[in-house]
Amino acid sequence: MAWTLTIATVTLCYILACWVLPFGRCHRCRGTGAHPHLITRRLRPCRRCRGSGRRLRTGRRVFNHFSRIHRDATARRSADSRRG
Repeated sequence: MAWTLTIATVTLCYILACWVLPFGRCHRCRGTGAHPHLITRRLRPCRRCRGSGRRLRTGRRVFNHFSRIHRDATARRSADSRRG
């Protein structure tokens, strides 16, 4: 019983974090937006976050994917009902 409550609490907190703070720190550049080149050690913009230092959280990415599927399906259904 305690494990179920703990898992439910952690899941609820993560969902809330993805809703309130959809962006997290980039893991590759550690939020700086740049990382050193391997040979010259000159700072270059991070390719993963495109130099912003932020990345979309995994939970928010999943939420966006399913909401896009839902939006496309309901738009298609409403377009079909208007036709005939």
